Parts: sequence; C-alpha cells; structure tokens
Amino acid sequence: MAKHRTNGRANGKPNGEVTVLVGRGAREPGWAAPMERIAMQLRSGGERVELAFLEHLEPELGKALDMLCRDGIRNIRVVPVILGAGGQVLDGVAQRVDTARGVHAEARIAVAPPLGGLPKVSSAIADAIALRITPASKAGGE
Repeated sequence: MAKHRTNGRANGKPNGEVTVLVGRGAREPGWAAPMERIAMQLRSGGERVELAFLEHLEPELGKALDMLCRDGIRNIRVVPVILGAGGQVLDGVAQRVDTARGVHAEARIAVAPPLGGLPKVSSAIADAIALRITPASKAGGE
C-alpha cells in the first residue's frame, strides 16, 4: 500500500478518503491481477484506491485498514470484489471492519454490498461468457 501514498493528496483527491477493494485472496499471486486492473482503471479517474485481501496475499484487510487510519485517512469505503452475498468471505470482511471501527473510532468505514448483486455486473459477466460460447455449428466454420 505504501506505493500509493502521497503527501496530503492522492490522484487529485484529499488524502482523507480512500476506496479499498477487498478480495478473498489466493496462494497464487497472479490471482489478484483482475483486481489490480480494476484499481488502475479507478485510479485513472482520480480515485485513491487500495487493494486488500482476507487471506494469503498482502495486505490483509485488517492491517490495511489500520495502516490507512494511522496515516490519517478518515473516510474509507470497503468494496468486496466478490460475486456472492454470504458466507465466510463477507463474515471475514465484517469482522475486520468491526475491529478497525473499534480501534479507530475517528474514521468512517463504510462497506458496500458485494458486486455480484448489481444487475450491471451480472449482465457484464453474462456478456463475457456469451462471447466465449461458440455454438457447435459455428465451430466447424459455418
């Protein structure tokens, strides 16, 4: 996360505001590449965006929230970059956010719903899948 910090401003925005994209994490570091592309696209629009994970990859969400709060960030939006709306992943996000809120009462930490619940996300995924499905009749050159 340190590579995205600046003195007082990040991407033209006050340093007191940041969006944290959080994923479950995986043992394979390349797993985070899609999240990194999403973060880069958001940063190009002027947003300060950081990545965090629940397991295996760094920074771990709780540590990331703690670091941001200690650096003076007062408005944090946590966005779970997951499709499902339940289970261990959301519980893990909620537990870490609750802990950070308890330690850093001066910070406002909001959690967005999982992305999979948004119709546009579901539609974009369906469109991407449809592009990869080739009917058998077309596969033979028809």
